[in-house]
Amino acid sequence: MKILADQNMPLVEEFFSSLGEVERFDGRSVTSEQVKDADVLLTRSITQVNENLLSHAHKIKFVGTATIGVDHIDQSYLSERGIAFSSAPGCNAIAVAEYVISALYAYSQDRNVELRGKKLAVVGVGNIGRCLAQKLKFSGIELILCDPVRAQEGTLDEHVDIDSALAQADFVTFHVPLVKAGEHQTKHLLNEQRIKGLKPSMLVINASRGDVIDNQALLQAKLSGQKLELILDVWENEPAILTELMAECLYTSVHIAGHTLEGKARGTKMLYEALCKTINKSPTKRLEAFLPIPVVSQCHLSETLDETDYGRIIHMIYDIRRDNGLMRTNLESQGFDVLRKQYPVRREFSTLSISAPYAHQSKLQRLGFRIEQNEE
Repeated sequence: MKILADQNMPLVEEFFSSLGEVERFDGRSVTSEQVKDADVLLTRSITQVNENLLSHAHKIKFVGTATIGVDHIDQSYLSERGIAFSSAPGCNAIAVAEYVISALYAYSQDRNVELRGKKLAVVGVGNIGRCLAQKLKFSGIELILCDPVRAQEGTLDEHVDIDSALAQADFVTFHVPLVKAGEHQTKHLLNEQRIKGLKPSMLVINASRGDVIDNQALLQAKLSGQKLELILDVWENEPAILTELMAECLYTSVHIAGHTLEGKARGTKMLYEALCKTINKSPTKRLEAFLPIPVVSQCHLSETLDETDYGRIIHMIYDIRRDNGLMRTNLESQGFDVLRKQYPVRREFSTLSISAPYAHQSKLQRLGFRIEQNEE
């Protein structure tokens, strides 16, 4: 088989080379000519997979996207053609949740704001929102969960509608798919009217899709003097983003919230297993065999550990301020896509094994760190 894969997907050769010949492509500029001889197409969110791309790909039998979002895939067209399709739901849930947690603790440090006792509205309680809520369970942050779809399905009992959630919350973080029409439209979910109604000094985090927030309205609100704190990983019209909005943000990044090594590699693994199922072949490759040993893997915490130290521990593994600096310093000279392609390796909290006082073990474990059990 000829297997075409996005150049930014990790470990494709390791997982797929035994199934066929792997060839890489630029996901932003791939053409129908490039895919015409492909049997398998593996993409990320920047590639629009539709009739225009696949009209000459007569051999193709499987399309996979190593992402949770599928708004870039014309699934109806694939179904009409009889082309098998798979996405990777949940592959980067841990990564995005840890991005938000790093952002919250950096905000706490830089603005001298105590997180305990504050209210965080989580808008979208799918794989990512649920993971974030679980990690923050013992943090002292009160969670307000908003997801009308899951409330209607009966899978979310504590749903609060978005306007009530925004009115109550001190912080809000968005984790919804991009839905452009219908009852549960999320395009410009945070629109001009809702932006104007946000309480002073509200912290707004978007690590879902750029179109979920009206970027122009957000910029105008800031320029008019509205006091908001902004942390944006995703932007409207990527890669041609509204650069003026960057100056109004506390932290910025180039759509990399989900880009831990583990998160991206899980997406690759899930597509490998889906393709194996499609071609009736038993999967033999394991993710653990391909992940490198992290630079920092162990940590011993003393009995003097207190709440103010949690941010320091989290930032040992990942500090959002690194990515904020990379974007602000290099966006003009290198461009959005280059920065995204050259994103430095980032690991997840689970790569750090901690020896900690008993009173702190549950919270650290809930955040995702591994706890060393002390022998009595």
